[in-house]
Amino acid sequence: MLTRHAGLLARLLPTDDPAALTVCRGQFHDVVLGATRVVCFARTDAAERRLPRRAAQLRLLAGLSLGVRTPEPLGAGHDPGYLLLDRLPGEPLDPDAPVPAEAAARYAELLTALAGAAADPDVRAGLRRVDPGAGGAWTGFAHDVRAELYPLMSAAGRRRADLELAAVLALSPVATAVVHGDLGGANVLWTTVDGVPRLSGVLDWDDVSLGDPAEDLAAIAATHGDDLLDEVLDLMGIPEAAGRERVAAIRGTFALQQALAALRDGDRAELADGLSGYH
Repeated sequence: MLTRHAGLLARLLPTDDPAALTVCRGQFHDVVLGATRVVCFARTDAAERRLPRRAAQLRLLAGLSLGVRTPEPLGAGHDPGYLLLDRLPGEPLDPDAPVPAEAAARYAELLTALAGAAADPDVRAGLRRVDPGAGGAWTGFAHDVRAELYPLMSAAGRRRADLELAAVLALSPVATAVVHGDLGGANVLWTTVDGVPRLSGVLDWDDVSLGDPAEDLAAIAATHGDDLLDEVLDLMGIPEAAGRERVAAIRGTFALQQALAALRDGDRAELADGLSGYH
């Protein structure tokens, strides 16, 4: 990638040493990291078509008071499709290290800010909203999984998916917060100030919508475990039993969500990974 796009990268990242650039692979984009800017290259035609919407969403998010930074669009182009963004400070938490004691409070503050942002008229006009009908967005999701992914599964895989879909279809529809859609792992950046970890930035808002905050709680649980989830639920005043049940149902669909998005984008590697438990 660095060789293929060397000329373009030299123009977009003129102060960076080409030998110091690094590349990160995401589900929809390949990201070239410079010292102060990053270039996100769409990995599929579908991802390239979404770039204008993604830029508009990032500009909207940049105007919110979330207590953390979000990427700011600095430019865009086609053939290849890319977005030029500023680089946020911080690094993801080390998955092999103990979770900092402050992490639960920082996550609770962010989720509270995202819930408050849902009341902003510009946010409500600018973000996709989940289907408020019976079953919410999960009704359409279940239909699409059965129509598009079931033919690729074994009988045992379809039985597993049936149980996972039944769990989310039983949830009451909720659309009370701005939802990141993948709030875990490499998308959450931290810095250390006076020896205290601070949540400094959040990346990859491709799936942002108005929806159920339990989706972001599920990503946090998948990254850090149920103990931290319980702390966040307590800080947000959410009953632990009800919160855990809702989170578990949503978390059970993560592989199906990955596989469906990959199938539609023509990403064979991500599709195979998402369906690995359904063969």
